[in-house]
Amino acid sequence: MIADALNQLRAALPSGVQLVAVSKFHPVERLMEAYNAGQRIFGENRPQELASKVPQMPADVQWHFIGHLQTNKLKLVLPYASLVQSVDSFHLLEAINNWGAANNKVIDILLELHLGAEETKQGFTEEEILSIIASSEGTPSPLANVNFRGLMGMATNTEDEDLIEKDFERIEKLFNKIKAFGLPYFDTLSIGMSGDWPIAVKHGATMVRIGTDIFGPREY
Repeated sequence: MIADALNQLRAALPSGVQLVAVSKFHPVERLMEAYNAGQRIFGENRPQELASKVPQMPADVQWHFIGHLQTNKLKLVLPYASLVQSVDSFHLLEAINNWGAANNKVIDILLELHLGAEETKQGFTEEEILSIIASSEGTPSPLANVNFRGLMGMATNTEDEDLIEKDFERIEKLFNKIKAFGLPYFDTLSIGMSGDWPIAVKHGATMVRIGTDIFGPREY
């Protein structure tokens, strides 16, 4: 049962690590099972699916967008998402900032670091992220309508735990380097999924994104 899975995860996760229930591809009925078991943060990766679920769920749900976001779909995501975890390009970052300026809103975001060996993965390099953070410090800031909350990353899709650990070590090091700059609100390291979250927690994860271990296999 979903409630049992959530209770087991909550018991295993250290205090201070937030649980995002990755609800993509699952029907609202199953999300409500999680909600009734106390879950309030849900992660979606398709704009249309997110926008359709929002009015069907209670108002106190926090929606996180965790997938690749195209700039022509911002209006389906930004009015509802409390956090966009997957900002993976300069183009997207600027588009989110411009949408925020036009709608008098500051958008909480995570910058996605390209981790892992897969060439198909999205994300910035360490150098690009450091450059973005540095450029945002100008007065006035050219990115005044985004709020840098932290970093997000996905480890290599492998059963080699040493390789996964190296990926998480890399993003943890960058996260701590940026935290040392003293940025306000930079407090979120979103790493770890159903297969690797215990390793992520060892490397400073403050947020884990778990779907299969809660809801079971995806429903397409």
